[in-house]
Amino acid sequence: MNFLIEAATKSLKKAYNPYSGLSVGCALKTSSGKIYDGVNIENSVFGLTMCAERVAVFKAVSEGNVDIEEIAVVASTGKPIYPCGACRQVLFEFNPKTKIHLSDEKILTLLEILPFAFSKDVFE
Repeated sequence: MNFLIEAATKSLKKAYNPYSGLSVGCALKTSSGKIYDGVNIENSVFGLTMCAERVAVFKAVSEGNVDIEEIAVVASTGKPIYPCGACRQVLFEFNPKTKIHLSDEKILTLLEILPFAFSKDVFE
């Protein structure tokens, strides 16, 4: 099994999901080789819920690691789960070529699933 999928799967138990019951775990690797995990964190005000992917990204960035190379996403259902649109956009900010590992061993790139992202180029 892919080491990122393993790390994401281990993080599932830390998810806070009292409303949906769906646990989502994530693990990302930066260019320095450091691994960060994340889980979904639900809130009774659903708009304030945070996805596992953004939790992991924000942990990495808060420690100065902004060069995200790969990310794995898993769900408690065992079915492959893709990053939502917001997470795709956040990941795009740091590396449009991020590799995304799914639980069915499929590997995609961020550009494949978000081909027309809003980018910092619009500010130039």
